This record gives sequence, structure tokens and C-alpha cells, in this order.
Amino acid sequence: MTDSAASPTVEVGHQAGVRTIRLSRPESLNAFNRQLHDELAEALRAAERDPNTRAIVLTGAGRAFCVGQDLKEVNRGSDGTARLSGMLRSHYNVLIKRLRTIEKPIIAGVNGVAAGAGLSLALACDMRLASDGATFVTAFSAIGLVPDSGAFYFLPRLVGWPKAMELMLTSERVSADEALKLGLVNKVLAADEFEAGVQRFAAQLASGPSLAYGLIKRGLYRSTFSDLDTMLEVEAQYQEIAGRSEDFHEGVKAFLEKRKPEFKGR
Repeated sequence: MTDSAASPTVEVGHQAGVRTIRLSRPESLNAFNRQLHDELAEALRAAERDPNTRAIVLTGAGRAFCVGQDLKEVNRGSDGTARLSGMLRSHYNVLIKRLRTIEKPIIAGVNGVAAGAGLSLALACDMRLASDGATFVTAFSAIGLVPDSGAFYFLPRLVGWPKAMELMLTSERVSADEALKLGLVNKVLAADEFEAGVQRFAAQLASGPSLAYGLIKRGLYRSTFSDLDTMLEVEAQYQEIAGRSEDFHEGVKAFLEKRKPEFKGR
């Protein structure tokens, strides 16, 4: 349980349908401890339930996005060796699955270094916008560990198997521009307009057809291990749902009237 006397490790803001969740342990480069896990989980639950939240930005305070686990807070057995599987199953795995299942666009605003499970966190978001000063590093092998928190799943799907192997074995640091070339990020923004640029992008999504966005997210992830026949049927089912929405009727009406649609997200 989070210590009520401790300073908050997550800051939450809301503007124009966008809920910004900021990891806020800047003195530790936003490394995960138990409190940060708990507060981030609660912030994501609140964002998922709030009908006025139509897009989510996940970013960091200070000069880092997130550098993964705080190594000062690692469970150890009686023989002194680290016990990591329990923490992964109870915290990290739950977090990654939640990011996948929230049917709202989630944007990682990578403001600085994303390393270890912090990189995995960014990869699990639907899109990544990076500051031109951001860097990306798998980091696990540098301390004798294997990638976790979904890295084995997401990284090869984004950059391809050979490059994923290279990045995992070498823990090579990747610049924002190289990350864009590799397909790790969607856009790179100048540092001096990074936050404003992320908010503009998120606000654009927040004004869109949220129900359709949720179905798109669900369908894309489902397609990863599906065949064509399965996905053709999934598309038919999802299109039936979308076609009954108020947003679809508004979209058609706006098209015929040659104006911009005003989607309500339902």
C-alpha cells in the first residue's frame, strides 16, 4: 500500500479530452518503486473509467521518461539472490496488459531516456512521440538480465528480429532520430516544443471517434496472431458495432454537409 505521507510519484492533468499521466520521481529518473507502480495503476484505472478522457499521454518528469526498476528496491531470497518473477507477475505484467486493453489511444511522450522496463513501458503504448533529446536502451543485458515487461513481444514486432536481437544483446543506446528510422517512434519533436506538440497530437485524437479508435486498437492487436479468414470476420463484427454509433452518423452527415465532424465518442 502507498504511504500516504510520501510525496506523490504520479502527476495527473486533464485538458481538452486528454489525460496526461506524468511519472514523477525525477531524482531517480522515474525508476519504478512500489509506490509508483500503485499510483500509476490507479491513474490508469481512473483514465479508463472517465468518459471525458478520450486520449491518454504517459510521460515523465525531469530528464527521463523512465529507467525501469529501482534497483534499490528488489526482493531477495534468504541466500541473497534476487527474486524477480513475483514482481514481474504482480506489477509489470499487469501494467503492460492494462495498457493493451484500455480502449483509448495511449501515447508515450518520451521526454528523455527510456531504459529497461521504462523502454518496455513506452513500447506497450499505442504510439510514441519522442523529444529530439530522448534516448532508448534495452539495458537489461548490461546488468546480466533478460528483457521483460513485454520487450520480447513488442521490440521485434517494431524493429524486426535481427535488430531486436542486436539491441537486446548489446544494450546499445539509440538516439531519437535513429529510433524514428527503426520504427520505434512515430514522430520526433524539438525539445523546446515537445510538450505542446504532444498535447496537440493527443488533442487531435481526443476529438476523434473514440468508439472506433477502441475497436481499431482491439483489432490491430488481435490481428497479430490471427489468419485472414478470422480477421475478415472480426472486421465485419467490429464494423457492425461502429456502424451503429452516433459518431458514424455524425461522420456521414458532416461529409455530406462538407464540414468537419463533431465526434462525441459514442
